[in-house]
Amino acid sequence: MQFYKYSGFVTNEAWAEENADRHAWREKARKLALTSEDFNRKLRGKAYYFIADADEDMLMIGIINRAPDAPDKYLNAYLDALGVELKHTDMEETTFHVARGLLSRASRNDYISDDDEVLEQFDLDQLGGRHYRGFDFGENLVDRADRDEVYAAAERFLARDTFLPELDRIYTPVPKRKNAGHPVHYMIRTDDRETRNRMYQTLLRALYENGRLHSRRYAYLDIESGGGDFSKSSFDCLYKSCAGGAVVVRFHTNGDTEDEYANCERELIEFLCETMRKYANRVLTVFCLPRECAKAKDIFYEHLGSTGIIELKEEFVSGERAERFLKMLAKDAGVRTDKKLFAKLEDDKGYLAPDLHVVFDEWYNQKLKTGIYPQYRDIASAKVEVAKKAPKGSAYDELMEMIGLDEAKKVIRQALDYYKAQKIFADKGMTLDRPAMHMIFTGNPGTAKTSVARLFAKIMRDNGLLSKGHLVEVGRGDLVGKYVGWTAPAVQKKFRDAKGGVLFIDEAYSLADEKDGSFGDEAINTIVQEMENHRDDVVVIFAGYPDKMERFLQKNPGLRSRIAFHVPFADYNTKDLCEIARLIAKKKGLTLSEDACGKLEDVFDAARSEADFGNGRYVRNVIEQAKMAQATRLLSMDLDSIRRRDVVTLCADDITQPALSHKQPRRSIGFAG
Repeated sequence: MQFYKYSGFVTNEAWAEENADRHAWREKARKLALTSEDFNRKLRGKAYYFIADADEDMLMIGIINRAPDAPDKYLNAYLDALGVELKHTDMEETTFHVARGLLSRASRNDYISDDDEVLEQFDLDQLGGRHYRGFDFGENLVDRADRDEVYAAAERFLARDTFLPELDRIYTPVPKRKNAGHPVHYMIRTDDRETRNRMYQTLLRALYENGRLHSRRYAYLDIESGGGDFSKSSFDCLYKSCAGGAVVVRFHTNGDTEDEYANCERELIEFLCETMRKYANRVLTVFCLPRECAKAKDIFYEHLGSTGIIELKEEFVSGERAERFLKMLAKDAGVRTDKKLFAKLEDDKGYLAPDLHVVFDEWYNQKLKTGIYPQYRDIASAKVEVAKKAPKGSAYDELMEMIGLDEAKKVIRQALDYYKAQKIFADKGMTLDRPAMHMIFTGNPGTAKTSVARLFAKIMRDNGLLSKGHLVEVGRGDLVGKYVGWTAPAVQKKFRDAKGGVLFIDEAYSLADEKDGSFGDEAINTIVQEMENHRDDVVVIFAGYPDKMERFLQKNPGLRSRIAFHVPFADYNTKDLCEIARLIAKKKGLTLSEDACGKLEDVFDAARSEADFGNGRYVRNVIEQAKMAQATRLLSMDLDSIRRRDVVTLCADDITQPALSHKQPRRSIGFAG
């Protein structure tokens, strides 16, 4: 089916006179509408001619052609019926959407009674009728090109082993047969969308110029992984509208897993192939798939039956062919190649066209700076600036200022560097995805596990790895239900609450009950499943004592494999504890005198011999007690003699030496063997 717009200037003198009189022209419009209706009735659905618009000396006509006949087959008879003669005429094939607009304009101007009735007459109503929302598809017209232009374009695709032989077949002279049909259809395999578009456009040019397509119009539709708003009737309607032309199906997918093509995708492909086979001789179909998409390709072939399919697949090239392609790009840019360009090609590595474009662009950008515009030689590239840029946000600075925590700092730096590297090296094939960040924090109380988890969440938000960066802290009581059927929903709710942030499970080992099949086991199993379901939008951090956490990991085999980082939080040594004391005091606007620091060393040496002495939490308590002792000391002094330095300084007399509890020796840090 073809759509045309025909326009010209009216030579009849009476036409302009009638048009000047509004009442006379309104009457004239009604007569023209009746004339068109009577004329189209006689065509019996073969075609449809209508006036879209007119003024004093111009007439615009729309044409819908059901058969692949010349658009002017009935045109002269239609103009005679209207009683007009035109000069300076122009006939152009157009798209359905343009024709739909012309029908709408004709209806507004009363040249037709109802544009939707016309669409229904030609089974086009689902593509844009008033009673149908329609579905998304695009249209275009094939550009005219001679044989040399087509072959020159094909040389740029790195698909010569499949594309050039097919062009030879297309250009082979055959006896002229009207409406002979399509001996084959096509499947283009490439990952680059620009290359894909140019490949099917070049193919359609060759087919049109050799009479294999009767219409320049083709429709294209995008099918995303996961299905879409398509049905048998919508496919059927689209194919009817493209009789004599082509339909290009652009199939997109994010991977090639078995699950991805289950259910709706398979059904959708089945609908599409069924419709394609129905119209195979009237409509050419070009399927466009990713280059490595074997499962999707197999599903298409399962439903294409005896249809002949020619695959046009982009090839990997190396050596001379890769160099020849780079020389072609350099010629297009008007520059000479040099050894530095070809040195960028790695030995024994295959390149696709997009890869070679990246190689060339990188070389050319450098050549612009060093050769053509040497005044910019010393300007750093954006990649260098990105690589040098420090992580964003105050949370990162706060973590780096914390005492010790070397392993925790190393983990966050690695995650941020990985994310940065993906951006810098995306053009060299590194895929962009957020790394799996599930972690285990092992350490005794007071080693800053919760504080670091909260900072991790904020740092990942500030640097684009998480969307919200909040912390949801839970324990056994928040995850394990009291009754059968309560546990799994409780776990799932906490994951929903933590979406975009961090789910921090403190004392996670408490979930592992001694008895198998308990509610605790159900909680762990659900956590494992939800970690997989939310791997891109929730980071789970398990925290607890080292030895107990090892037994917890052994409870579920799938748990350990989903945890990317094990971060040990060692007990602080005396020097670290003293630094923490200074930092806490500083944040409270206080300083420690030299004798206070000396006494703190003795206090911390003694405290570290106790089990679970509290680490940083213990230091905070010591400083809090010192503040209260300082207040008592200051109030006992001559108030008039107290200086500001006395108020902001903690001295040795303010430091309390706690009594030893004689508990068991403290735990060692590290996993049990």
